[in-house]
Amino acid sequence: MTLPPQPLSPLDGRYRASVGQLGDHLSEAGLNRARVHVEVEWLIAQTDRGAFGAEALTSDQKEALRAVVTDFGQPAIDELAGLEATTRHDVKAVEYYVRARLSELGLDPIAELTHFACTSEDINNLSYAVTVKAAVAEVWLPALDAVVDALSTWAADARDVPMLAHTHGQPATPTTVGKEFAVFVHRLQRLRAQVAGTEYLGKFSGATGTFSAHVVADPSADWPEISRAFVEDALGLSWNPLTTQIESHDWQAELYSRIAHVNRVLHNLATDIWSYISMGYFTQIPQAGATGSSTMPHKINPIKFENAEANLELSCALLDSLAATLVTSRQQRDLTDSSAQRNIGVALGHSVLALDNLRRGLGEIAVGTAALEADLDGNWEVLGEAIQTVIRAEVVAGRSSIADPYAMLKELTRGKRVSQADLVAFVEGLDIGADAKARLVALTPATYTGLASDLVARLG
Repeated sequence: MTLPPQPLSPLDGRYRASVGQLGDHLSEAGLNRARVHVEVEWLIAQTDRGAFGAEALTSDQKEALRAVVTDFGQPAIDELAGLEATTRHDVKAVEYYVRARLSELGLDPIAELTHFACTSEDINNLSYAVTVKAAVAEVWLPALDAVVDALSTWAADARDVPMLAHTHGQPATPTTVGKEFAVFVHRLQRLRAQVAGTEYLGKFSGATGTFSAHVVADPSADWPEISRAFVEDALGLSWNPLTTQIESHDWQAELYSRIAHVNRVLHNLATDIWSYISMGYFTQIPQAGATGSSTMPHKINPIKFENAEANLELSCALLDSLAATLVTSRQQRDLTDSSAQRNIGVALGHSVLALDNLRRGLGEIAVGTAALEADLDGNWEVLGEAIQTVIRAEVVAGRSSIADPYAMLKELTRGKRVSQADLVAFVEGLDIGADAKARLVALTPATYTGLASDLVARLG
């Protein structure tokens, strides 16, 4: 039995509620709306400068033309699909669609300015830049910000909660829960600034980037300046003056590499929290009606962090491929980029899905106080670092003559369980000053967190 038509990607099926906003920008319809936008703005730019004697459009005519973009919906999607079925060319279908709107608006005299001196890539590269810029600004960055905000709240609320650290999987100098969250906040804030500072480039220079047809049509016009003004002023992009038929896509490679870097930091976050949950450092808050296991009723599985982990890996695989593929085009043009760029939405979609799961997951965990306290109290040997460091300082100050403090503490603590009583007795017998001895006797793993709490305040 054959099923009715089904979405092939889980992003358009199971996870649509989490990533659907991206479709407004990075779907085929979103791309076509952007193409119409570019064509309309090019018409307006040409009439504004009276190209070839064309009369400038009135404010009402401009408003009506721009409404073709703002009112773009299902009827437009269907009409374009019908046009492309005939033209077998997506950008040509857009040109015919715009010409039809001109006719409806009584603007047939400027019809030949539609797509004037343009190659398809003049329209496509600008459309992708416009849609990707909007998708990042309106969907991806807000999703990242929601996760960073959640992490910042965790950092502030748990800044004083001591936690045994683990380096190489072994007990290490204690930290605080909040400080460890603050590390991720700091990393992500820095990377966010890099993503937000991306320069979105656009070219608008004809079939091979030479303005050849433009110059033949009007040798007196300053076509590079006309191109620059259109790209920057009308579309809000940065102008690329030197290209082949295509814009070189270097900005895309830079952007996707940066987002992949963010993904990898988030992947680190997801695996760390998963590990802390398994250690009992975080507990999971039961969700009403939720089932953790189909056979083990007691379980609450960290599925949101596991889901994020998998989707971050998928996103990175696609982003890495795009960054590597898009910077190469044979001679003046090949079509590999056309197929590749249709997957930009998929690449960002898996990242947005992961961000959504991380945000929700961070709201469904709590500090596992019992496990944190038990591990701190069970690892007094981590104070060996503090003791040997204080001894060294006392030797330099002339208050001790102990030789090789590190070796002494290594002999006492390495590979051994040491109790509080053992350490107190050891410290009491040391040849060090009274103040130093008092500080060490009073020290516990839970108080040996240095400036961890204060460091949280360094977050911007």
